[in-house]
Amino acid sequence: MRDYGISPAQQDEIWRRWREGESFSLMGRALGTSMHHVRRFLYQSGGVRQAPQLRSKRHLTGSEREEISGGIAAGEPARHLAKRLGRSASTVSREIARNGGRDHYRAAPADVAAYARGRRPKQAELAQQPTPRALMEAKWDLCWSPEQIAGRLRRQFPSDVPMQVSHEAIYLSLFDPRRRQAIDRNLTQKLRTARPMRRPKVARRPTGRGVIRGRVSISTRPAEVEDRTVPGHWEGDLVMGTRPSAVATLVERTSRYATIVALPDGIKAEQVAPHLTRSLLSIPSQLRRTLTWDRGREMAEHQTITAETGMPISLCKPRSPWQRGTNENTNRLLRQYLPKAADLRTFSQADLDAIAHELNHRPRKTHGYRTPAEVYADLLNSGDALTA
Repeated sequence: MRDYGISPAQQDEIWRRWREGESFSLMGRALGTSMHHVRRFLYQSGGVRQAPQLRSKRHLTGSEREEISGGIAAGEPARHLAKRLGRSASTVSREIARNGGRDHYRAAPADVAAYARGRRPKQAELAQQPTPRALMEAKWDLCWSPEQIAGRLRRQFPSDVPMQVSHEAIYLSLFDPRRRQAIDRNLTQKLRTARPMRRPKVARRPTGRGVIRGRVSISTRPAEVEDRTVPGHWEGDLVMGTRPSAVATLVERTSRYATIVALPDGIKAEQVAPHLTRSLLSIPSQLRRTLTWDRGREMAEHQTITAETGMPISLCKPRSPWQRGTNENTNRLLRQYLPKAADLRTFSQADLDAIAHELNHRPRKTHGYRTPAEVYADLLNSGDALTA
C-alpha cells in the first residue's frame, strides 16, 4: 500500500484517531499533513488495519539458516545440524530439500522464500467457492445485509459447511484489500451505508423537539408494550428528505412489520394527520392497540388521530429516541431507499409500498431469519392477535 508520505508513527496515530471517530480534517491538522492524504491512506485499506506479518518462534530464523548453510558447506549431516540447533532432524531435512537440496541451498534465498510462503492472508475461501458467492451476490441485489445473508445461508444449508460463511468474512472480503479478489468491491454500493470502508461507531448527540399540548407521556403505556408478547403496538416517526419533504413510518413492535405513508401536502400537524389516520385505519383492528411517536410538532393533532382510530398515542421523553428503538432502526434501514438529499414528495404511495414490501420480506436475525411479513401474517392468523 502507498503511505502518501505518512511515517509509521503517523500511521499508528491515524489508526488511533480513526478508532475514536475523529474526522479527516482534524487528523490532518493534528499530524501536519493533508486531510486528502489521510483519507486516501484509510480508503485504500478499506478502514481495516492490516496486522504486520510476524514469524512464529516455531519457524527457522535467518541465523539458523546461515548455520545450516555453513554446516552443508562443511559436509555436516542434517541430523548433526538439527541437534546443534535444537530442532528436529525432519525440520532441517525438509528445509534443505525445499530449497534446492545440499548442492544449491543458500541461506538468504531460503529465508526470502519462507517469508513469501508464509504471507497471510492466503486466498479467501469465498474466492475458491463460486456457489455461495453467487448466492450472496443475488441477495445483495435485494439489498440484504451481510449478517442477513450469512444467517439465511446457515438456515438454508444447516449441514453443508462449505455453503456457510460468517458475516465478518463477508465484510472483510469487501473492505480488506488483501481479500478483495473474493468479492467485487463495487458491491459496497449495495450496503446500507454505501461506504467503501469501515467506520468506527460514533454516538450522536440527540436533539429535543418542541412541546405539544395535551401530550400523553410514554410512562402511561400498558406494561405489555415492553416485552413485545402482545402484538398490535406500533412506533412511528417522520423520515426527512430535502425540506420540507418527508414520509411517515409505522412499525409493529412484535413483528417489525413496517408501513410507509406518503405526505405529499407537507409536514405540519394538520397536513400529516389525515394521511396518518388513513394509514392507521387500514391496519386490522386486532392489531391496532397503541402508537408511540417521537416528540415532533407534526403530532400536535394526536388527540384527533386517537379519536378517529381508537389508538392512544404516547410521546417519547425529550432526547430519548431509544424509547422507540424499533422505529429508529427501521428508519435507518429505509435510508438505503430514501436518502436525505432526495425530495421525498416525488415518491408516490405505490413507490413507498414497494419499498416497504421489500423491507418486510428481508429475513431478520431477531426472528431466526424469518421475515417480518411471515411473522405479521402469523399474528393475524393467531388467537393472540385477537385477544383484547
